[in-house]
Amino acid sequence: MSTNRSWKDRLSSGLAKSRERLGGQLNTLMGRVVEIDDDFYEDLEETLISADFGFESTMDIVEKLREQVAVRAVGDMDGVRELLIEIIAGEFETSGDPFQFSPVTILMVGINGTGKTTSTGKLAKQAVDEGRSVILGSADTFRAAAAEQLDIWAERANVDIVRRDRGTDPASVSYATVEAAQEMGADLALIDTAGRLHTSPDLMRELEKVQRVTREKSIAPTFTVLVIDATTGQNGLVQAREFNKLLSVDALILTKLDGTAKGGIAVSIARELKVPIVRIGVGESIEDLRPFNPREFAEALIGP
Repeated sequence: MSTNRSWKDRLSSGLAKSRERLGGQLNTLMGRVVEIDDDFYEDLEETLISADFGFESTMDIVEKLREQVAVRAVGDMDGVRELLIEIIAGEFETSGDPFQFSPVTILMVGINGTGKTTSTGKLAKQAVDEGRSVILGSADTFRAAAAEQLDIWAERANVDIVRRDRGTDPASVSYATVEAAQEMGADLALIDTAGRLHTSPDLMRELEKVQRVTREKSIAPTFTVLVIDATTGQNGLVQAREFNKLLSVDALILTKLDGTAKGGIAVSIARELKVPIVRIGVGESIEDLRPFNPREFAEALIGP
């Protein structure tokens, strides 16, 4: 994929499946509407729910739309579409990006297969390209492939990596990473943890220990960032809920939005956890993981 393409183009392309589903239904709905009435709002509810906005999010969005259409005396579909984009963008928390801090320690968590390790590597490379000093911690001591994958990213970004033998206590790896980060004066310590099923209490408690040890050792602000695979839809929301219950996550990264037609899950998860989505992934290249902008996202999701 060419690096010359703008992020707006990448985002639009990455959300094509969601936009074709949602935007197509909206175009059909708005094209046949003679009057903005109760039938229109009921059809809109069905359309948003089908795009995985979730029931509560959908009801709230449509209610706000009703109010604003009345207050602003909107009488055409272009005005309704613009209001819908504005309201969807307003559903997202916009403050609290951990990556804005320096120095900072960031713990990357999530279940297997979300793109957590890849996202960790991409973030490291992006930070280095921005002139920041970075160290990686491979606290996934159960899956050899994860450590090898992170090694590749460490070489690509030309940064140090802390790793230990397979089966080592992951909390000790996290401790050593923070210690090394403080010794070298790193701007960013990124620690990749093992994928944890939210349905496994023992593994989740171990992850809680990793978080506790990291926070106790780190002098720099420490944040827990949850990586969610957008293609899992409402199951991703269940995962987010359970991880947040145990770890009180600080921010979200939503990956693989290019692989789903239900991009509305971003709204459901952000609304549920009340924490910011700080990065989204819409493809495999390093340029396809970028800071999340609510307005850009809403425009790319709804379409023209």
